[in-house]
Amino acid sequence: MAASMSRKGNCYVNAPMESFWGSLKNELIHHQRYATRADAESAITGYIEIFYNRQRRHSRLGYLSPASFAEKFSRQKLAA
Repeated sequence: MAASMSRKGNCYVNAPMESFWGSLKNELIHHQRYATRADAESAITGYIEIFYNRQRRHSRLGYLSPASFAEKFSRQKLAA
């Protein structure tokens, strides 16, 4: 992950990541207690890879999951 290097006062560069961290905390972190750091890492990885990328629909992507949107985009690009 690369640090944001936008100019001062540009709040829009960080907005997508802030939204992601907010969703992660509201949908997963605040509802569980983890016995170990490894348990937390496993739960977060599962949330990102299984739920957030493959199942959760995003309004900004036309109510598609990120995986579905990427697949649709790739097919359109190949067709063009």
